[in-house]
Formats: sequence, C-alpha cells, structure tokens
Amino acid sequence: MQLTGSQIVIECLKEQGVDTVFGYPGGSILNIYDELYKHSDEIKHILTSHEQGASHAADGYARATGKVGVCFATSGPGATNLVTGIATAYMDSVPMVAITANVTLPLLGKDSFQEVDIAGVTMPITKHGYIVKDVTKLADTIREAFQIAKSGRPGPVLVDITKDATANKCEFTPVKPETPALKNAYSEQDIDVALELIKNAKKPYIYLGGGAVISNASREVKEFAEKIQAPVCDTLMAKGAFDGKSAMYTGMIGMHGTKTSNYGVSQCDLLIALGARFSDRVIGNPKKFAENAKILQIDIDAAEVNKNIKTDAAVIGDLKTVLKELNSKLEQQNHDAWITQIQDMKAKYPLKYESDKLTCPYVIEELDRITKGEAIISTDVGQHQMWAAQFYQYTQPRTFLSSGGLGTMGYGLGACIGAKVGKPEKICVNIAGDGCFRMNMNELATASRYNIPIIQIVINNHVLGMVRQWQTLFYEKRYSQTVLTDKVDFVKVSEGLGCEAIRVTTREEVAPAIEKAIALQKPVVIECVIEEDDKVFPMVPAGAPISDAFDADDLNNRQ
Repeated sequence: MQLTGSQIVIECLKEQGVDTVFGYPGGSILNIYDELYKHSDEIKHILTSHEQGASHAADGYARATGKVGVCFATSGPGATNLVTGIATAYMDSVPMVAITANVTLPLLGKDSFQEVDIAGVTMPITKHGYIVKDVTKLADTIREAFQIAKSGRPGPVLVDITKDATANKCEFTPVKPETPALKNAYSEQDIDVALELIKNAKKPYIYLGGGAVISNASREVKEFAEKIQAPVCDTLMAKGAFDGKSAMYTGMIGMHGTKTSNYGVSQCDLLIALGARFSDRVIGNPKKFAENAKILQIDIDAAEVNKNIKTDAAVIGDLKTVLKELNSKLEQQNHDAWITQIQDMKAKYPLKYESDKLTCPYVIEELDRITKGEAIISTDVGQHQMWAAQFYQYTQPRTFLSSGGLGTMGYGLGACIGAKVGKPEKICVNIAGDGCFRMNMNELATASRYNIPIIQIVINNHVLGMVRQWQTLFYEKRYSQTVLTDKVDFVKVSEGLGCEAIRVTTREEVAPAIEKAIALQKPVVIECVIEEDDKVFPMVPAGAPISDAFDADDLNNRQ
C-alpha cells in the first residue's frame, strides 16, 4: 500500500508496540503530528513544557517499563533541546528512540531557518544516528533504530527525517518485529576460569551495576549471591536489582557508599563485577581499588573490560544468561567467617543522621515506611539523590530512576512523569533539591494538564547543597554562587502551575503530608525546608581510595 512518510512513521511505531510518545510539535514535524492526531486512540502523546522534559520523560518511561522510550521534536532548537536527555540516556544505557524532523532536502546545508545537523550534534551520545532523506528508506530505518536501541547494551538512537520525506509517498509493507538475538561472546573456557576463581575465593564480594537491572537478572543475582555466600554492594544504577533489606546487602559502594561496602571491597580477595563499569565515582583511586582482590567482570559490553580497572578474568555476555550457566555449575560455597566479618562491620558502621530536626534522610525513611518500599522513586542530582539512594530500601528493580553517569540536574520530574505514564498502578515520587527543581519545574504544568498523579518532593535548603558541601570541606567555606537567598515561593509556583502544594517545616508534618499527597490522586508538591549545612556522609574525597571513606564523627575527631 502507498503511504506518506508520516503515515509510515506512525505505522512503524505501532509495529514496535509503542503506546506513548513524549514530545513538542513545530513546523518541520507538523506532518507527523497531523498523522499522529488521526491515531490518538492508539498512541498517546504527552505534550511536555519543553523538549528536554520530553526526552527525560521518555527515559523515565523506558527505565520503569523496560520498553523503548520515544520522544518527538522539531528541527533546530526543538532538536537541540533533546541533547541533554539523549546524553543522559546514553550514559546510563537507556533504550530510547528520538525522532526529529528537519528542513526539506533542498534547504539542507544552507543555514535555513531552524536548520541544524542534529545527527552530527548527537553522534557522540547515541548508539546510532540517521538522517532520512528518502521516504523509501524510512520504514527500514525506524525498525533498525528500535533494534539497535534495545539490543546488546541498550542506548538512545536518533532518527532525523527531512520534512519532504514525511510528505512523499512510497510502498509500505507491514513487518512483525523480531526480538533481537542475544550475542554472547564468551566461551566455555571463560566460564571455567570464572568458576575456578569463585571456588578458590575465601572472601568474595559482589559489586552490582546497572546491567543487572537492564538484563532482568535479579532472580539470578539472588541465587548467585546465596550460592557463593557473598555480600552484595551496588551502584546507583543497580538499586533494587538485589533486595535492599537482605542481610547479604551492604549498601552502595563509592564516593557516598557505606563504610561497610567500601571497606569490604578493599578487604575482599575476589571482587565479582556484575554489569558494572567501574565508574570513577565508584572506584576512587584506581591504583588502590580492591588491591587485595582478583577481579572477575561479567558484562555484555567488551569495551568496558580493562577500561578503568584491569581484570583477572572476564565473561562477555548477557548477565542473566551468564549467571544462569554459572549457577547451574556451582556447588554451594561456605564463607561463614567472611560473612560474620561483614555483619560486624554493618553493625559498627550504620548510616546515621541527626534525629532532632527535619532532615532529608528522615523524609525519605518516612516515604519508605508509608509506601512500604514499593514506590518508584526518581531523583535529580545532588545531596537529595545520595540520601534517596542511602535511606530508601529498594527491593525491586526499575524502582529507582536517576541520572547516574551524566549527573543531570532537572532530570527527575520528567522521568517521574514518564514512569507514572508507563506504570500507572505505582506510586511515583520525584525527589529534588531546590536548585534542581528550578531547572525543569515547568513540567509541573505537564503533570497538571493530564492530571498525572505524581508526587514532587522538594528538599529546600536554600543552597546548592552538594556544591556547598564541597566548598565547606575543600574550599574553606568560600560559597561562590551556591546560596539561593531569593524570593521564590515554591508553593505558590506549584499552585500557579496547577498542582496542590504543601510546605513542611517540622518532622511531625512529614507523614501527614505524604499520606495526603498519595490520597489526593493528583499532582502534589511537598516542599520540605531543611537546614543549609546538612551533609551527605560517608564521603570519599575525589581521587582518594574508597577505604578513606569518612563520616561526620571522623571529621569531628580530626578537627
């Protein structure tokens, strides 16, 4: 059948099972939006307040559901406004297809109105990018884009289409999409070497990364940890892939990881990295990281092996598949003495905060209690992000959404909207600092427009908290441009954008505010006013060994 390029775009989205698109229209993409209008009963479109919000919403939708997120933008500034969201998805391996429309083919390369080479701009931050100038190539390009986005190590793919290609016609034949085949590069010898390392270890430690979430390997990770009797630490991206309430769990590793995880990894004799990339925020000083241990890395991306840390052995393949094979061949290990040592550390070095005032950790613990640890939590970036990782007990994967690799302020609200659209049955809460909230708080208008019942918690300390913490500790309290002493009233702003708003200033007000927000079933903002100098501990100075983790007590003792 003969279809226009715009009709082909919509038909291909339907083929791929896309039920939601986040975006913002403009001149170059009007043909696609006109066709989308005719299919509004099949594909829901969420009009965001800004294209960056659309990209973050598509990202949050993808992380929460495991499906490919889709966003639309027009040419020029519409397309460039997606860049931060695309880069966020790229750094955290999130499957996304961003569809943009460009000027017509005769106008390309002539500095035409709202023309930009978005495929060139995004080349370093996408798995692949296309510019489609010929309508006959459009269907195959979109199908390939989805395959690339979700196969292997997932990531964002850009498809830019000239406006005339969206109007021209060609023959279209529907195709049923195939599930991408897993391409495991490991051999039996790789498995045998891994088994030998595991069997010979006396003090094994599991370091869990985001790949455990992406590969849906939670069950296999649990079985593996129990079989080799090893403690488990995780990264920001891995939250919920291993039960945060398990006795085997020791908390996050790295710059703001627990002392138990940091000390334990520093003392282990075998570190098993599962779907983790040895980020600088995890390893600290690479020369001092796990220096007493042999390192076994299991990852789907061969490029991550020996990139930041030299390994003793590696298995390149899908984590779920590899663990199934290892679990089937492993006998039950016994490391009682090592587990006792770790449990003693957990008792000695618990996470702590001041209990006589309103703090972010208290707010998060109350949120955890009231939601029974079953909410989807998104965050922005900074102190609140670390507290959300430390004090909410994640028991299921795809329930913690945060910009880990890029550290994108303003990420969380769009992601929370996307998560709630994808998982309407879940309570979805975004936790942001006042600095982050300013970045994209206009997306509250999106939530109120569609009555998407998300909860936005703003931890307001009237400063850029994490930067101020560094200025306090390492810059002799020179608070250059980090104090937000202005007259912005977040309650009034939120109400003006169509949301309910509650201000909390005492511990006693926290639980009633959260309970009310859940009961209202509409978008609600809870502003929690805390002191400006609360700090995230433990902490490892940049470039120091993770065994140098210190907390408030250590700081006081030094002083």
